[in-house]
Amino acid sequence: MKKRIIAGIFAFIFAFIPVTTAAVVQQIHSSEMVVEAALTTSQTRTVQTKLKRWGYYSGKVDGIYGNLTRKAVRLFQQKNNLAVDGIVVALGMSIAGASDDSTTSNNDLYLLAKCVHAEARGESYTGQVAVAAVILNRVKSASFPNTIAGVIYQPYAFTAVSDGQINLEPNQTAYNAARDALNGWDPTYGALYYFNPATATSKWIWSRKQTVTIGKHIFAI
Repeated sequence: MKKRIIAGIFAFIFAFIPVTTAAVVQQIHSSEMVVEAALTTSQTRTVQTKLKRWGYYSGKVDGIYGNLTRKAVRLFQQKNNLAVDGIVVALGMSIAGASDDSTTSNNDLYLLAKCVHAEARGESYTGQVAVAAVILNRVKSASFPNTIAGVIYQPYAFTAVSDGQINLEPNQTAYNAARDALNGWDPTYGALYYFNPATATSKWIWSRKQTVTIGKHIFAI
């Protein structure tokens, strides 16, 4: 009798699992369908273009939010320490740049691009985005000024400010890198510092936890 009761319990459990799994899968699919409805064709093309530029997407820039685009967004989430849950409306809108004008002034974008150009114009595109990301990470941190201008012009924070290179006019690549960082791309994994190990003279900077090396720069928290 006892064995029959236990067997019945297990039968009930295993009969319920497929239903639960199917419900979860349906929920994820429903969430992804919201993305397709929320993004216009133009915004989807922008998402695809940026993900392609960053190396996440290899398909056509056709404005269709299909399987390849969905996989690319999930990979973007995974690589940037975001929840990979299929609910990507906010991420998609951010990549598409739908909120750029409402969150960042032209002056902030210009200043961020100037610092990127001055500090990292010899680096790869990813390396330039990374420098912009560090600046934005500092803005969010309680340990630094809470504006882009405040972070960039904090005394002794950036060599390019000290030696006057901040006054150089940024090129289009620097603008693109600044915009990508403002739209949420952070290849540094939250770094607050970066340095060139070939020229760094501070022993303190080596004590920081390193997150990634991009080009000639080591990024750290």
